[in-house]
Amino acid sequence: MLGFARALRAAGVAASAERVHAFLRAVDALRPGLRTDVYWAGRVTLCGDRDDLERYERVFAAYFGTDGTPARPARTTPPPRPRPVLREAPGGSRTGSPGEERQGPPTATLASSAEVLRHRDVAELDPSERAQVRRLLAALALRGQPRRTARRRPARRGDVDPHRTVRELLRLGGEPALRRHARAERPRRVVLLVDVSGSMGPYADALLRFAHAAARGRRTEVFTIGTRLTRVTRELSHRDPDLAMAAVAEAVPDWRGGTRLGELLREFLDHWGQRGMARGAVVVLLSDGWERGDPHLLAAQMRRLHRLAHRVIWSNPRKARPGYAPLAAGMAAALPSVDDFVEGHSLAALERLAAVVQGAGTDAAGQAPGSWERS
Repeated sequence: MLGFARALRAAGVAASAERVHAFLRAVDALRPGLRTDVYWAGRVTLCGDRDDLERYERVFAAYFGTDGTPARPARTTPPPRPRPVLREAPGGSRTGSPGEERQGPPTATLASSAEVLRHRDVAELDPSERAQVRRLLAALALRGQPRRTARRRPARRGDVDPHRTVRELLRLGGEPALRRHARAERPRRVVLLVDVSGSMGPYADALLRFAHAAARGRRTEVFTIGTRLTRVTRELSHRDPDLAMAAVAEAVPDWRGGTRLGELLREFLDHWGQRGMARGAVVVLLSDGWERGDPHLLAAQMRRLHRLAHRVIWSNPRKARPGYAPLAAGMAAALPSVDDFVEGHSLAALERLAAVVQGAGTDAAGQAPGSWERS
């Protein structure tokens, strides 16, 4: 149940600790082994506004393996009966009260399997597990770290707004009234550079689906890098993830090729980044750092990118492997100009990456959890 709440937060639902506590109490009072009871307990307690309902439907269907909305429970009051026990009978059928309709696998079992799946390496999943991870990736939400703008908005606390205060005094006939305002906030632009070279083949689909979830925001740009630089923001604008992936497959000419990170990063900075796309933005590179070109060129372009961007994040799927060290020439050259070096091999790692992009995953020193300590 806590894993389900974490998946909701990753999808953009404001499931606070108080709401999660209320959800657990509601499930405990009902029947945690039935999808219908878990569904309505979570919908009533975890959703704060109408916008949360669609996200809740998507996450629930992906997390618990359902394809549709559970039926609304009947309003008739059933007679008191003992609470069913979730266990398997010797013949393989579920035990419970007489006449109870079989609801499929217990929700607790499905939730535990989904929680384990969140931490599995996507390169090791079978087709059915990949399908479930794709549904969970489609429910993710990604926004850039908020920044204060020059515009002001009405607020209860902040500086006194002289114009609104005077207008209010005139409207009230001289009665004392203070109106205040504060700086408005808007999310920073997010730029994703996704490596689609041969060494990133097992992870490219999951990373592009992560980029598709991020591209739902209006201030997100996505590029693929390999032997060419391709802007795929328009292709990822399709609401349907499968249609978006098909459009990207047609637009990208260098699938499973080599990697020229330094040259392509220079091309990005010359044509887009220097002109404003990377200025003050959160730039995320999703790559294993294998470089066929000159690593000194990559190091120079990374320093240039670091001067332009607000934050540079590098997500490497190979980082989660035991004994990993950034010894590849490209990775070693780029690392001094990286603010956060994180993993990207699993759904849980991508959720943590989304938290780092939003500014919620860094500590006081500015390091992301699990960041590589650089000398």
